[in-house]
Amino acid sequence: MSNRITEKDLKESIDYINKLTNSPKEYSTKQDDGLYKTNVGHYHLACAYGGYNLHRIVSDGGGITTPLGGGYHTKRELYSKLQAFISGLSYKKES
Repeated sequence: MSNRITEKDLKESIDYINKLTNSPKEYSTKQDDGLYKTNVGHYHLACAYGGYNLHRIVSDGGGITTPLGGGYHTKRELYSKLQAFISGLSYKKES
């Protein structure tokens, strides 16, 4: 049995964060004019420099914030941070 953390594990955790926060499920939505508009509030997986991070859309133009701090992490490090973030969101929701 492997306990390897995969991109699928990270994406499933982020999907759950979107659900807990009532954030849009999709990164963008196609408008009537055929153009795409980013969905403000959407959390998604960012990959760069061989690492991973959590980004959240904060503007119509696609501006982002990094709720877990800057820098990119290994899959395992990010997974651990995502689980802590989910625990905090769940605790807040129960209060």
